Amino acid sequence: MPHRTRRIEESIAASGQAADALAETPLHERVAYEGGMLRLQRDIVRCPDGHVAYREFVRHPGAVMVIPMADEDRVILERQFRYPLRRAFIEFPAGKIDPGEGLLDCAQRELLEETGYRARDWTHLGGFHNAVGYSDERIDVFVARSLQADTARRDPGEVLEVFDAHWRELDQWVCDGRITDGKTIIGICWLARFLDAR
Repeated sequence: MPHRTRRIEESIAASGQAADALAETPLHERVAYEGGMLRLQRDIVRCPDGHVAYREFVRHPGAVMVIPMADEDRVILERQFRYPLRRAFIEFPAGKIDPGEGLLDCAQRELLEETGYRARDWTHLGGFHNAVGYSDERIDVFVARSLQADTARRDPGEVLEVFDAHWRELDQWVCDGRITDGKTIIGICWLARFLDAR
């Protein structure tokens, strides 16, 4: 079965077509709610088997996450209170992309705003979709090295604790529940792969 799945994916990619036998066709698209950052869609679609259904999902402008390396062993992290879960989380710096802003520009801005650091060396590790069942958000991940201290430029109400830790300790922090943020967990895995490949 895995081999057959690979062949199907390769066939779709090779065809250069967006058509997919599993695709759902939008019949009616409606914005149910629009806020300052997010938009909630409630669309009606036709499924491949002919069934008509509702699809509710969040439209997101996209985001970046930065893994700042203080040196070869230590990374910069932050603790930030996240209101939906009513508690603070340990995370890598991240933020949404402003209209017309490039990925690297966003990463550089977010690093400076949240941590007060600039970086001379940037590497793009890739991107991922973190909530495919209910959002179109994509997060692109950068490693930032050769850090230089500057002054943080946080927005009003953006209260953070910034600290550093040895990156090899972070796996244990995931295992014991100190880190549960999904994007940060992915970042830890990608960072280990990136550093071990050098």
